[in-house]
Amino acid sequence: MATISSIASHPNPNPNPNPNPNLNLISPMLQPYLEQQQERLHPDTPPDDGGSSYDAAPDTDDRDSSAAAAANNNNPAAFSPNPNPTPIKLLHLSFNQDYGCFATGTDRGFRIFNCDPFREIFRRDFDGNGGGVGAVEMLFRCNILALVGGGEAPQYPLNKVMIWDDHQSRCIGELSFRSEVRGVRLRRDRIIVVLEQKIFVYNFADLKLLHQIETIANPKGLCAVSQVAGSFVLVCPGLQKGQVRVEHYASKRTKFINAHDSRIACFTLSQDGNLLATASTKGTLVRIYNTHDGSLLQEVRRGADRAEIYSVAFSPTAQWLAVSSDKGTVHVFSLKVHSGNVGSERSNSPPDTNPSATTPGSSLSFMKGVLPKYFSSEWSVAQFRLPEGYQYIVAFGHQKNTVVILGLDGSFYRCKFEPGSGGEMTQLEYHNFLKPEEAF
Repeated sequence: MATISSIASHPNPNPNPNPNPNLNLISPMLQPYLEQQQERLHPDTPPDDGGSSYDAAPDTDDRDSSAAAAANNNNPAAFSPNPNPTPIKLLHLSFNQDYGCFATGTDRGFRIFNCDPFREIFRRDFDGNGGGVGAVEMLFRCNILALVGGGEAPQYPLNKVMIWDDHQSRCIGELSFRSEVRGVRLRRDRIIVVLEQKIFVYNFADLKLLHQIETIANPKGLCAVSQVAGSFVLVCPGLQKGQVRVEHYASKRTKFINAHDSRIACFTLSQDGNLLATASTKGTLVRIYNTHDGSLLQEVRRGADRAEIYSVAFSPTAQWLAVSSDKGTVHVFSLKVHSGNVGSERSNSPPDTNPSATTPGSSLSFMKGVLPKYFSSEWSVAQFRLPEGYQYIVAFGHQKNTVVILGLDGSFYRCKFEPGSGGEMTQLEYHNFLKPEEAF
């Protein structure tokens, strides 16, 4: 899941007394939380118990033993309905798990937006000396959020993850560490906290530590988790440059993939955890792997020049892959393999080809093996040009063949690509979500 954020710290938060009517409501207590949430969000889906068999003792060098759940943790914060005249500074952008919403952390609080149709759902602005939120992780569309302080005047400490219940407008739990939190990921049954060189996996119901993983230096907080019930897959950097670690909790298997020669810059998982897309700090190639056996399924080329990859996203069926970078262009690639066809039982089978999709390559591809690899690369089928100088994250929209792009300048784009003809995408919609009246 694509995320851009900066994180910092402040001691005392404040609850908003007004409950938010726009979200699905769940129990305020953590213990019955999981069962009720499953019933409200996916009544036909059994709870995922993927990683419950993984147990590990906390590492006291990194995790503060006093950081247990604080169900009655009072961190008061007042909601400011009137906008502050001074400009708002964006600290964080991230989509929720199904890409139907996105969250923003600002130097005053956080805001939640719906993607289709585009609209602001709600906002929480904190009064006082703090207010900065450097990380906001949604849990689908329910009222539970994970928050971390950020900016010059953070609302929460840099080393804490606050579990916020927007129905009660207060924090109902927290996790505290001895070093800065670099990222947070949520599943219906798990909380994953990313530190500089460690990752902790907790049970959501009681905040019990289930597993911890050591990684290479990970300042961006890179981590991806699957979202399908019954299968919990986690991907994080390994202990070597260019390596990724894949944890299959249901089968209790760990797989290491040496994905690139350079350091890992970005990666993402398909929703079911079968496919992994990775990019390195070189930023010219994106590789797609089978997470079960680590085999390379496909390699696509973003360009020839070095670039910083900001985000990579699979379409819901893993038929398409979108990539955003500092070059100001979003690329859409056609994939040869569908996620549902990849699994442990078929990991040795060749990838299925999608006959309806075209994968452009160089016109000199017939000379593969004679000319450099560049000339036989698989190129994007569609592109969209953006103003350079800003960071953008990308996801596929709920409308067919659409892409949603978010920028740290406050921009929201919805674009459409034509699978048959490819080329430049058509812009369907634009909004500045920092100034909602600015749209065309």
